[in-house]
Amino acid sequence: MAPTSRPSQLAKLTITHVHIGEPLRDMDSSKSLLISLQPQLPTLRRRGCDLAQARPPQRIAIARYGVYKLCQVPFSRCRIPRAQVETSACHHCGGDVTLALAEAKKCVPGTRHCVQPAIKPTIQTPRGKSIRRERNKVPTSYVPGLPDDLAIACLIRVPRIFHSLLRLVCKKWHRLLSNNYFYSLRYKLGMAEEWIYVIKRDRENKIAWHAFDPIYQLWQPLPPIPPEFCEAFGFGCAVLCGCLLFLFGGKDPISGSMKRVMFYSARTNKWHKAADMMRRRHFFACCVMNNCLYVAGGECDGVQHLLRSAEVYDPNKNRWAFVSDMSVAMMPLVGVVHGGKWYLKGLNSHRHVTNEVYMPATDHWALAGDGPVSGWQNPSMSLHGQLYALDCPDGCKLRVYDDLSESWYPSVDSKVHLGNSKDVEAAALLPLGGKLCIIRNNMSISIADVANAECPAKKDQLWENIAGRGQLKSFVSDLWSKFSRMGKKSQIMHCQVLQA
Repeated sequence: MAPTSRPSQLAKLTITHVHIGEPLRDMDSSKSLLISLQPQLPTLRRRGCDLAQARPPQRIAIARYGVYKLCQVPFSRCRIPRAQVETSACHHCGGDVTLALAEAKKCVPGTRHCVQPAIKPTIQTPRGKSIRRERNKVPTSYVPGLPDDLAIACLIRVPRIFHSLLRLVCKKWHRLLSNNYFYSLRYKLGMAEEWIYVIKRDRENKIAWHAFDPIYQLWQPLPPIPPEFCEAFGFGCAVLCGCLLFLFGGKDPISGSMKRVMFYSARTNKWHKAADMMRRRHFFACCVMNNCLYVAGGECDGVQHLLRSAEVYDPNKNRWAFVSDMSVAMMPLVGVVHGGKWYLKGLNSHRHVTNEVYMPATDHWALAGDGPVSGWQNPSMSLHGQLYALDCPDGCKLRVYDDLSESWYPSVDSKVHLGNSKDVEAAALLPLGGKLCIIRNNMSISIADVANAECPAKKDQLWENIAGRGQLKSFVSDLWSKFSRMGKKSQIMHCQVLQA
């Protein structure tokens, strides 16, 4: 039997993708027939359009790319899909399409075959789309080969300074490090790190801020301050929940007194909006007691210059409420929380010094005695149940208040004084890791171990100076300001400590 003598005999075949050197046998019969299709290739291409319209099973399908293979399936399942497909495998037989019809050597006549054209070997998915698809794909596990709980246990031990890089690894890590669950685990296991956040006004009256890592002793960049506070002055700053830094109130040079409230999360490294205060005010006093934010006094644009009103903010409800008014209207100068009470010292409407104390348990204001406010200097801080204050402008000496004798006593002295210059003046006194941290206007930081002040063995280890990266820049800017025409210098406005 001459299988390649006439095209009519080829009309009984269903031609699809062809393998070289692989004899295909008819599953319905035990015979196999070798047919060479190469001589008939021009005829098949020329008559393919007419032969493709023949009735089954006498049908020959010629795809436009000429790459075929034989496969056996019932003709009812045969289809002629598009010439370019996403895969090079047959949908019915699973065979690989890699060879051309001109190189085919074997086929099986007399059966119903499927028609499945394939793509050219040169046709591939665009590389850019595949890379973008792989990049957007979220991995199924945090670390390949490790359970998720073990991977999280490893990630929470990474130092905080590298968290910004961990967020860039993949989307799954970014979601994990942007969630409160990750940082709550660090806090419960005692791995939360404290950073010092400094809000400073530069020589152009612009507000800027930076974060200082006391472990690596490096200054870290932060997202920009909200535009409402970029040029404001007299606004308040406080920390709630250990990781939320609030900015509120103040006075804008154009719009006047504000009641806007914004807060920054050290866990997400983003700014968010909170509920506005009840009254517009600037140059007021603020404190945190029982994880609630209190504000009192201050100034306001309008007929009433000084304010007596006070408010409290509950972060759980995101709501402000009024508390009892102060005894007299006051522009507070210094304030501190000690022994569950809020002590304030400021100027009344007649520019006389007045002292007041607020008890949140009874919601009552009273005039403070001559105890802790006598000879009180700013800044001051309550730590380990003791009230500490600076004893010199440069913050090189500290003193402590005795509740029994109601008097102040020297506590810690560095014995290295920096002078009375405005550049080295202490701007803030903060608790950091169970110690007191002194921040100066030239961005230099010192740490005093007041808990071991009475221990003779650690007498020479009570004071430590931290060399930050910003000291050289501050020195150059301060030196330039001395020769500048205006003579303006940068000044620290607020300092806080946040955990994450």
